[in-house]
Amino acid sequence: MPDALDLTRSQMVALLRAPEPDVLKSLLPAATLDAATRARVEGHARLILNDLRAAQSTGWINRFLQEYRLNTQEGVALLSLAEAYLRVPDTTTADLLIKDKLGDADWKAHSGQSGSKLVNSATFGLVLTRALVADEGGILKGLLARAGEPFIRAGVAAAMRLMGSVFVMGRDIEEALDRAAKPENKGFTASFDMLGESARTWDDAHAYYASYENAIAAVGASKKVLGHNISVKLSALHPRYEVANAKACVPELTEMMISLSRKAASLGIGLTVDAEETERLMMSLDIIEGVARDPQLSGWDGFGMAIQAYGKRCRPLVGWAEALGAATGRKLFVRLVKGAYWDSEIKKAQVDGLSDYPLFTRKAATDVSYLACARDMLDARHVYPAFAGHNALTVATLIDWAGPRRDFEFQRLHGMGEGLHERLVREEGFACRTYAPVGGHRELLAYLVRRLLENGANSSFVHQLADATITEDMLLADPATRIATVEGRPHPGIRKPAELFPGRVNSAGIDLNDEATLKTVLEAVTKSESFAATALVSGQPVTGDPKSVVNPATGAKVGSVIEAVAYDVRRAIAAATAAAPAWNARPVEDRAACLERLADLLEENRPELLRLAVQEAGKTVGDAVAEVREAVDFCRYYANQARTSLAPEILPGPTGECNELRLVGRGVFACISPWNFPLAIFLGQITAALVTGNAVVAKPAPQTPLIAHLAIQLTHKAGIPADVLHFLPGGVEVGDAIISHTGVNGVAFTGSMPTARAIARNLLKDDNRPIVPLIAETGGLNAMIVDSSALPEQVVADVVTSAFRSAGQRCSALRLLVVQEDIADGLIRLLTGAMDTLVLGDPADIRTDVGPVIDAGARDKLEAYRQSMKANWVHALEKPTLSGTFVPPTLIRLEKVEDLTSEWFGPVLHVITWKAGELEDVVARINAQGYGLTMGLHSRIKATADAVSDMARVGNLYVNRSMIGAVVGSQPFGGEGLSGTGPKAGGPHFLMRFVSERTISTDTTSAGGNATLLSLAETDI
Repeated sequence: MPDALDLTRSQMVALLRAPEPDVLKSLLPAATLDAATRARVEGHARLILNDLRAAQSTGWINRFLQEYRLNTQEGVALLSLAEAYLRVPDTTTADLLIKDKLGDADWKAHSGQSGSKLVNSATFGLVLTRALVADEGGILKGLLARAGEPFIRAGVAAAMRLMGSVFVMGRDIEEALDRAAKPENKGFTASFDMLGESARTWDDAHAYYASYENAIAAVGASKKVLGHNISVKLSALHPRYEVANAKACVPELTEMMISLSRKAASLGIGLTVDAEETERLMMSLDIIEGVARDPQLSGWDGFGMAIQAYGKRCRPLVGWAEALGAATGRKLFVRLVKGAYWDSEIKKAQVDGLSDYPLFTRKAATDVSYLACARDMLDARHVYPAFAGHNALTVATLIDWAGPRRDFEFQRLHGMGEGLHERLVREEGFACRTYAPVGGHRELLAYLVRRLLENGANSSFVHQLADATITEDMLLADPATRIATVEGRPHPGIRKPAELFPGRVNSAGIDLNDEATLKTVLEAVTKSESFAATALVSGQPVTGDPKSVVNPATGAKVGSVIEAVAYDVRRAIAAATAAAPAWNARPVEDRAACLERLADLLEENRPELLRLAVQEAGKTVGDAVAEVREAVDFCRYYANQARTSLAPEILPGPTGECNELRLVGRGVFACISPWNFPLAIFLGQITAALVTGNAVVAKPAPQTPLIAHLAIQLTHKAGIPADVLHFLPGGVEVGDAIISHTGVNGVAFTGSMPTARAIARNLLKDDNRPIVPLIAETGGLNAMIVDSSALPEQVVADVVTSAFRSAGQRCSALRLLVVQEDIADGLIRLLTGAMDTLVLGDPADIRTDVGPVIDAGARDKLEAYRQSMKANWVHALEKPTLSGTFVPPTLIRLEKVEDLTSEWFGPVLHVITWKAGELEDVVARINAQGYGLTMGLHSRIKATADAVSDMARVGNLYVNRSMIGAVVGSQPFGGEGLSGTGPKAGGPHFLMRFVSERTISTDTTSAGGNATLLSLAETDI
């Protein structure tokens, strides 16, 4: 029989993505107030509201935030400036940032609008600043040139520091302790949070650990105020705090937390583990349990955890905390919060195509969850409750439930919601704790933005409190009643991941952060089973000698393939030519339905497709999942596009005439695909050609015929006739035979530029052959430009993803990092540290970040280049001991853009620097290389992004994000210049290249006159 801990964990597993109405149905009874309780609570809440609104109307910072809320252009501009300004080291970029954020906003509209003289003075300063930075001539320009720029920079910096000081308790723990002891904080204890993003490197993690040790020692030595504790973020202590790395990071983090906890316990200080993203929850429970069971911590009630009420698993999580306290003979300190990652969690579930959200989509639903959990916490015997929040109705409800009890505490964010907690401490005798961030201005940025976003959102209580149009009755609306009224249904404005795209179902992802799901996937991809593939002509296998296909990571045989020969090519094209007219005559709806059935079959056969992607193509598990999803998306997207774009169109003309435009297939299309996307690009080309009415001869890359063969089998099973789609695996000889055949009416090709040129020449050899379309997508010398306003941690995460994911074997992969010299040294240090956290190895191992390159030829070519550039190495990792075709990720310094002359298709990244003010020249030099596939830009300056988007001659520009992973229908993919012909795959114009246009003009005039015209009735209008 499972114990209480196991039972609550199993309940959490069941609730992770459960339907929202089902979860809320079980929560509503605990959160619903009877009439008498509701009346008492509402009366108390109104008293609290009066205090809150009085406090909101006095502090200048509250007035300032009210005036410049996030639903105004000016509020967003100030937030953006606060996020970036203090980290910009050079004056050129600082001035551009100020002009960008302050120059276009309407500050005059806020003049004199606040009841605070300080706020109105600040507004006057913003009006003046805008005039200075936006003036293009005259007196102001002269003034700015002489004295304005330093004055403005100094003023903006001072304002940003002042804003930071409002939300941060101190720049270091000593300053924070001094401030916590000041009269305005009398009666409040603090939970000190050492500010900073998640650790990106091992050096980061060691520094954060040292900061926690220092904070524990400082709080322990301080005698000014007793009762403070420390909040610890697990992601700050380990750069790979991920489910994929759980076997390593959980024991390591447990050991670190035990060490910190022993230090805290010896000094009588509490230690609370902060809540983070939902995917990390189960790992955090393992760590928390490991600490709680440490024998040396027996009897210590200072250890605790935070719980986020927006999660569907929140209530059994409270039960888990109670069970852990009971099992270890202690009271566990539990902080209940509404939740801090709601928006990013919603997006992640959508991007990953998951079945549902792990959290509630309505704020009222989170409030219901919070109340239900709070009631359980008050009833628990082994939990010390801490209720964090600023909502007057929630606080009043908890006070009513608690009655005379005072064995719990309330918590607030430092700098937020003044008025509520002062009343609770000084008039009602409750214990209150301030969540107190500690850190310098650089560390403040991410925290400040998160806090302002949370509390400035339209749905937040703090925002609504500041809005004079929102009445007390609206502020005190009962969340349980709201949720009961809508029967717990999700928010209608937040579609489920499957419903993200209009007209088609989004491809289903796999939750690799779920332990049971991950186990199933790993069993599938490590399965040892030989797969036999063969060329198929009209569905019949050809005969010949089998050729082995090996795993590039291990050298083990995965399967075998019988390749086509020239005779098979001739037979296939002849059969396809004969079958094309009938297939083209099939209604578009029939062809589209075949593609949708294929999408369903791909998802049904996903385990085997994943296995082949990992074992044959050397893809990591995550990349394999993305590969299958992209193939599915191509099928559904092109089916949806065909239904609308291929419909006949009646064109305008004179009366008595009908003009109709029809789109028809060209005949036989050759689809030649690469090994780096052996399923997605392979099927993307094929499905586009098929749905537009063409017959197809398909040649996969010789390295990856197995997954292509399975895809062909599924395509036939979906209803595509065998004589319409033929499978011709093989090498260069097969490709030449296909392209040379005059029966081929079009070619879709993805691969290298030299091969694309050879195909183009081959298509023009026969003077009697019609000029047929060549759709080519080739590679690029893809660059990412980074200016000094960019957030280095985000840049490094995106660089590592763009350059080294898929072992750098993507057409879109980053090849050249172009960094403003003012931040280059620090950014490169962070990047090399992040590289050191990468795991190289067998892609069937979920921990692997970088697998092998595709074959020995690719490895040898890359290795020869690496060694030739060894004098320029900035950083390189060690090659794994496995026998596969591995190339270690390498960072190479170059002097200028022009030094990179070739596309090195692997985990090799080059870096150069540029000076502030040279942006236009940098983009021009990148353009001059002639390639035009992808480009990245990291900048917080919109004007810079606009300028680069105007100048860059690339098919895909990515701003403040990674450069890989284009999504079908959202980011159509393809280049220009030396990077391809277009149109872009997965875009609205791609199908048009596979069709011929035919216009039929018919004279509809009857003999002797135009019957339609002559039959028009008279009208007075």
